[in-house]
Amino acid sequence: MTSSADWLAGARPRTLPAAVAPVLAGTGVAAYVDHAVWWKALLALLVSLALQVGVNYANDYSDGVRGTDADRVGPMRLVGSGAASPRAVRGAAFAAFGVAAVAGLVLAATTAWWLVAVGLVCVVAAWFYTGGEKPYGYLGLGEVMVFVFFGLVAVVGTTYVQTETWEWPALYAGVGIGALACAILVANNLRDIPTDTVAGKRTLAVRLGDERTRYLYAFLVLVAAAAVVAVAASTTWWVLVGLAFLARALSPTRAVLGGATGPALVPVLAATGASELIWSVLVAVPLLVLG
Repeated sequence: MTSSADWLAGARPRTLPAAVAPVLAGTGVAAYVDHAVWWKALLALLVSLALQVGVNYANDYSDGVRGTDADRVGPMRLVGSGAASPRAVRGAAFAAFGVAAVAGLVLAATTAWWLVAVGLVCVVAAWFYTGGEKPYGYLGLGEVMVFVFFGLVAVVGTTYVQTETWEWPALYAGVGIGALACAILVANNLRDIPTDTVAGKRTLAVRLGDERTRYLYAFLVLVAAAAVVAVAASTTWWVLVGLAFLARALSPTRAVLGGATGPALVPVLAATGASELIWSVLVAVPLLVLG
């Protein structure tokens, strides 16, 4: 039987900061421009976390049944390792998506019903990242999905459900969060270039090649820094304290640019996730305090 530790590992807890960060940033903007609605912020957090876990289980299932995970360098996969059946992992993914859908329906019912369509697109995008006959994650479009849905949509959406207005600082924050979320995926795919190439998985890293993928990672960190400045310029200059995230991002950036490969890139994922979370906290706190 699959143990609870196996299921926890399959949920990939190191990726969860990518779900928490956009809600923190979006709530900070909402508090500054209007006011925070904490129960809506918590529901948005539930949606984000459930979608992230759902994506992780869905990827585990789809990559596992395709055989992409037969030879992995990174963390254990449930289907690829044989720790859980494909049916069970697929069920776990659908259960997580169901939780996100219920929480999202409450937000839509209390904000705007067109958000149901946004939520549906998010779930469909999550499944077809590696699911279906032609998963777009195998075509080099995974980073686009992460930037749009775990960056722009997550941050702007979190702000909108609380203020019901369009706010430019939310867009800028979405760019910063999206860039670091992309950097997590870029580091992951950089590590997997050899196995993905053999499996026919044409990720952006496979398409760009090793060297250019490393430069892309560094570029995304710089974009996140520029986004801090943009948020500060449109709100309060106290937000510039957010640039301190670079202190945490320096080590993984140095590892990537220094040529780290295989297992040496695994800590980069956690460090990049921590950098994203720090970015969101340091940007959100001044907005919450001064809002």
